[in-house]
Amino acid sequence: MDKLRRYWDYAAERCAKTIAQTALATISVGAVGILEVDWVNVGSVAALAGVMSLLTSVLQYDRVPIKEN
Repeated sequence: MDKLRRYWDYAAERCAKTIAQTALATISVGAVGILEVDWVNVGSVAALAGVMSLLTSVLQYDRVPIKEN
């Protein structure tokens, strides 16, 4: 059970970072002001990146060293 908890901690942190990075990248593309940002598109692209991150975490988890607290 401890391994499953460590996996979800790892996957959630990776997913959150990916969503934030993707949102920042998407916002900065072509927008001059905050009113010109297509927020639905930003949310959609960031959510897709989050799902892809979770799926990638399944493949990479055993290769990542576990940080002991």
